[in-house]
Amino acid sequence: MNKALLVIDFINDIAHPDGRIAASAAHVLEQDAIAHANQALAHARAHRWLVVLIKVGFDGGYQLQPKGSPMFGRAHQLGALSLADCGTDFHPDLDVQPGDLVLAKPRVSPFYGTALEPALRANHIDHLYLCGVSTSWAIQAAARDGHDRDYAITILEDACAAADATEHHTSLRMLGRIAEIIKVSRLA
Repeated sequence: MNKALLVIDFINDIAHPDGRIAASAAHVLEQDAIAHANQALAHARAHRWLVVLIKVGFDGGYQLQPKGSPMFGRAHQLGALSLADCGTDFHPDLDVQPGDLVLAKPRVSPFYGTALEPALRANHIDHLYLCGVSTSWAIQAAARDGHDRDYAITILEDACAAADATEHHTSLRMLGRIAEIIKVSRLA
């Protein structure tokens, strides 16, 4: 199998305690999710997997922001998720390397409006490993969309976070029907 590690939305606005919409930041710390993501990144690079770092964000003028969205509708008022701002920079503790593929997404799913699928196809990827924030939104969307595109899906549970542990575990229970759920230490 050809594998890819998708690292989703570990950006300052979401995963850093000082972020503008950081509802999951406390759980990121509690899970030590970024340290676990870095372990997954090291493993992926050592095994020559495709590494894809994905961030949600909108152009500086918020032209692509869905103003009617309950999730994204207030981003411009909060000054959040602007690709022209440091809020969409990856968290400073995340081990980003120059050779990593970086994609920006305008919605929850990393497949929507991005070059993710062409990148996966070009590299003959058939197995996706997922980590990031939030388990209940971006990870769920990636797992469901990837599953429906016939990729094998593995979620790295200790490298993910949500608003709290209950939401995280509820999401993982549901995702267990379409994905393998493992800890980073079980990567092979």
